Amino acid sequence: MDEQQQQKLKRSLKSRHVTMIAIGGAIGTGLFLGSGSAIHKAGPSIILSYLIVGIFCFFMMRALGELILADISKHSFIDSVKEYLGDRMEFVAGWMYWACWLTLAMADLTATGIYLRYWFPSLPQWVGPLVIVVLLMLVNMVNVGLFGELESWFSMIKVIAILALIAVGVIMLVLHSSVAGRPVTLTNLVSHGGFFPTGPMGFLMSFQMVVFAFVGIEMVGLTAGETKDPQKDIPKAINTLPVRIGLFYIGSMIAMMAIYPWYQIKTSSSPFVQVFAAIGVPGAAGILNFVVLTAAMSATNSAIFSTSRSLYSLARGGNAPQRFGELSAKAVPNNALTFSSLILFITVILNYIMPASVFDMIASISTITFIFTWLIILWAHIKYRQQHPTGVSYFKMPGFPLTSWLTIIFFGAVLVILLFIDSTRLPLIITVAIFALLAVSYGFLPKNKD
Repeated sequence: MDEQQQQKLKRSLKSRHVTMIAIGGAIGTGLFLGSGSAIHKAGPSIILSYLIVGIFCFFMMRALGELILADISKHSFIDSVKEYLGDRMEFVAGWMYWACWLTLAMADLTATGIYLRYWFPSLPQWVGPLVIVVLLMLVNMVNVGLFGELESWFSMIKVIAILALIAVGVIMLVLHSSVAGRPVTLTNLVSHGGFFPTGPMGFLMSFQMVVFAFVGIEMVGLTAGETKDPQKDIPKAINTLPVRIGLFYIGSMIAMMAIYPWYQIKTSSSPFVQVFAAIGVPGAAGILNFVVLTAAMSATNSAIFSTSRSLYSLARGGNAPQRFGELSAKAVPNNALTFSSLILFITVILNYIMPASVFDMIASISTITFIFTWLIILWAHIKYRQQHPTGVSYFKMPGFPLTSWLTIIFFGAVLVILLFIDSTRLPLIITVAIFALLAVSYGFLPKNKD
C-alpha cells in the first residue's frame, strides 16, 4: 500500500456525532416497526421486557466502554477481542459482527420498502431497498464527518417523533380524550386481559423482537478510532443509555397502549403510524411514516458504516483480503464499503421473492448474531479485567464480576428461549453452525498478518 493508503482512520466525529450515533443505534426499526410484533406477542408486558433487556444491554455497554477506553489507540472492540481472546476469536468476532450489520441493514432496507408502500400501495416492496442502498453507499464514500452529520440529523428526527408520541399521550390522558370512541386511559394497560394477557410464554417470546430493538447500540465501539475525544465522548454516550431506555422505549410503549388497545395494533405497519392515524390529526400519519422511513434509513446508514469498518479491521488484522484495509484520500475504507454494500443487494432479491415474511426472518437472524457478538464482548472484558484488575479508573464496569456473569447468563437464556420458538429455531441453528464453521475454518485459511 502507498503512504496515502497507510494513513489511519481520521478522528472526524465530534461529541455531538458520537452521542447521536449512540442514540441512533438504540432507536431503530426494531422499535418503529418490530414493536408491533412484540406487542402482539406480549401485550402490555412488553414494557417489562424492554426494561429487563435494557438493563442488561447497559451492563454490556459498560463492559464495552471499559474495554475500549483501556486502549484508545485501537480502531474498534474487534482489536480488543484479538488482544484478550486471541487471533482465532478475532477472526470469528470480526466476521460475525460484519454479518450482524449486514443482516440488520437487510431488515432496515426491507422496512423502507414497507413504509414507502404507505404512500405508493402499488409500488413493489423491492424498489425502496434498491434506491436507498445506492444513495447511502454514495454518502458514506464522501467522509466520516458527513456520515456523522447525517446520522445526527436522522437521530434527531427519531427522537422528536418519540417525544411527540409521549407528549400526545400525556396530553390526551390529562384531557380525558377518546380515540374512535375508546377513552385514552392507563387502564388500557391492564383492562384487556391483564398486564400479561398472553401468559408467561407470550412474555418470553417477545424477547427476540425486544432484543432486536436494541441491536446496534454497541456501534459506539466502532467509533473509537474516529472520535476526537473518546475519553469524554464514549462514557457520555454510554451513560445516557438508561435515560434513553426509560424515555424512548418504555415511555413510548406506555403512551401507545394507553391511546390504542394493545390487541388492535397490527404487525404489518408501524404502530407509531397506526396510533397517529387513529388520533385523527390531519397529515399526522403521513408525517410519522416519513419519520419511520428516515429511522430505517438511519439504521441502514449506521449498518453500512459498521460493515465497512468491521471489514477494514478484519483486513488490517490479516483476516480479510488486504485491499479491504486500504483507505481513500478522504480516509474512508471505500473497498470495504463497496463490497459490503454490494452484498446488501441480496435484500432486493429477497423482497422480490418473499415480501411477506422476509422482515421477520432477517430480524431473527440479526438478533441472534448480535447476541453472539455481545457475549464475545463480555467474555473479552472479563479476560481484560483478569489481566488488569484495577480496570479503567474513571469508567469501571459497575458490579464486576457479578454483573458481567449475570449479563452473560441472561443473553444465554434468551438464546435458549429462541430455540423453543418455531420461527427462530432454524435461524439460531444456522447461526451456531456459522459460528462453529468460522472457528474451525480459521486454522485452514491463509492469513496475511503483519
